[in-house]
Amino acid sequence: MHVAGIQVHSAVPSTTDPQAPIWHASPNYGPRRDGLKPSLIVLHYTAMNSAQEALDRLCDPVHEISAHYLIGGDGTLWQLVREEDRAWHAGAGEWHGQSDINSRSIGVELDNTGKHPFSEPQMQRLEKLLHKIMHRWTIQPNGVIGHSDMAPGRKFDPGPRFDWLRLERNALAASREQGDGRQDAPQDRFRTLAQAAGFSAEVDDETLLNAVRLRYRPWGKGPLRPADFAPLTPQS
Repeated sequence: MHVAGIQVHSAVPSTTDPQAPIWHASPNYGPRRDGLKPSLIVLHYTAMNSAQEALDRLCDPVHEISAHYLIGGDGTLWQLVREEDRAWHAGAGEWHGQSDINSRSIGVELDNTGKHPFSEPQMQRLEKLLHKIMHRWTIQPNGVIGHSDMAPGRKFDPGPRFDWLRLERNALAASREQGDGRQDAPQDRFRTLAQAAGFSAEVDDETLLNAVRLRYRPWGKGPLRPADFAPLTPQS
């Protein structure tokens, strides 16, 4: 049944793959702009009490938000929007100087409040999903980013509990650099290195530092330290 004001959902091909996601169509999507195709995968946490609550919100036309996929804490995988279409998950921000991240990306929501670890079934399902998406769209590991990476200060997901090192070890995210942080390295050098890594949004120094730490050193506190340079600095 087509409800007035809501787009007819594109059909998802039938499959016998037991790992295929559960199709749960969201009306909150549109065409990708300017002929863009996915070159990024943006990871989020839902910050809600349950996967069902998140599913309801992501499919509610009143809220005008969505993602392509939602992964429950038990590893259940739902697909809400076709990968070919533009889901509404990223909002304002940029990565490597490019804006309209929604048109450039596939959004994956993880059922998590941001205050507890991500479960093993959920991480396993995420890894399998990332591998398939990256293969389908020829997305490189450096194209897998967090919401906080492209919207520093505005967003903080997937948060300090997310295991980025695990993805890096499995070539599902870009490996951090292993350079030495100079004791006398200035703030503008840190900004230059962060921008080269992709953190190109125009934010103040503290916001940029917090965003980089969320990705690489979530336990880091206080002013800029040599250790903050290490994951951004290539080995000499």
